[in-house]
Amino acid sequence: MQIIEDSLDQLLNQVAIRTNKVANRAEVEKAVDDIIANVIENGDQALKDYEKKFDGIDLKNLRVSQAEIDDAYAQTDQKVIDALELAKENITSFQKMEVEESFIDAKKKGVIRGEKIQPLAAVGLYVPGGTAAYPSSILMNVIPAKIAGVGRIVMVTPPQKDGLSKAVLAAAKIAGVDEIYTVGGAQAIASLAYGTETIPRVDKITGPGNVFVATAKKKVFGQVDIDMIAGPSEIGIIASSQSVPSQVAADLLSQAEHDKLARPMLITDDRELAEAVNKELDRQVALLPRRAIAQAAMDNEGFIAVVDDIDDAFTLMNAVAPEHLKVQLPDAIEYLNQIKNAGSVFLGFSASEPLGDYLAGPNHILPTGGTARFFSPLGVQDFVKRTQFVSYTKKALDKEKDAITTLARVEGLEAHARAIESRFDKE
Repeated sequence: MQIIEDSLDQLLNQVAIRTNKVANRAEVEKAVDDIIANVIENGDQALKDYEKKFDGIDLKNLRVSQAEIDDAYAQTDQKVIDALELAKENITSFQKMEVEESFIDAKKKGVIRGEKIQPLAAVGLYVPGGTAAYPSSILMNVIPAKIAGVGRIVMVTPPQKDGLSKAVLAAAKIAGVDEIYTVGGAQAIASLAYGTETIPRVDKITGPGNVFVATAKKKVFGQVDIDMIAGPSEIGIIASSQSVPSQVAADLLSQAEHDKLARPMLITDDRELAEAVNKELDRQVALLPRRAIAQAAMDNEGFIAVVDDIDDAFTLMNAVAPEHLKVQLPDAIEYLNQIKNAGSVFLGFSASEPLGDYLAGPNHILPTGGTARFFSPLGVQDFVKRTQFVSYTKKALDKEKDAITTLARVEGLEAHARAIESRFDKE
């Protein structure tokens, strides 16, 4: 990867240019608009037509039968089942700590205020097909929704000529998915947002996908809620002279192998480490089955920045706001307060990023593209809605009516003021 070394201000400018690329998606948006309109008008038939056109599969039924799911589970290697069950246990124990409680405040005489936390009724999960079908992502999406109390969880995934992945179906069964449909792409997002004869609409859509899926999620937002507009995977590592080059390189490659547009980034205060990591990257990438993908990510999207000190490293990394942040430093937890913007943080030499991808418990559905400045990881909070309520006695309202009517009239809303005053009119 390219090594860049300059003043902090110059590095901040260079990193901003590298990480703020804007793709021209006019053609994609037009295609997605057409797909959504077709699904709204023609429902199931549009879905079947698109699957025949894009995947070459003539679907008779959209829904995957329970028998097919059970059979896939039975045929899945027991080691895979055990790993998925352990992951479920860890994810569940972590996500349960995110549960929010409703509250009631009645401290002021005659006044009751509160907030009621309620689960969403139905959630849709998009699961990519082919080599991007990750069973772990099913657990990460579904388990928080189940803990939140979502009543119906629907999974959509593109049909495969050789049948759906058995591990994917097993993960869906373990996680507790209620319905599975073989439909992919923008048309799947449209079906979840608007409903068809077979697929009832949902309230929220989560899960990763290609540019067409991401664009469709953006288009239907407002009709339904979405988790986020996810981009290619990212990893930022802060390391020093005490870091092990082979480990740093391995962590960078763990995300570079996802996608040619993935972004591996290293920031260090040690030039010798930067050069040693680069040599390790060249050695290790040659041994990877997905070396062409990882090499493209390193060449076109990745970088190694050399700064004056570790404080500057955190300043620069906070500007990047990476999806995954690996703090490869001694006593790493002492730096936690210096981290302002990151999706998920991995502290210390042993906490390699794949720990979070699969098993530790925190979610791996994370903000990308710098959106960790204002977005958070997917969690239980994303599958509930808050309803606020208030009750006043007439005596309590009398104490505050003048302030209410004053503010209403300042805003030019006379009917608001009169609605309050009507409670005190003489019959």
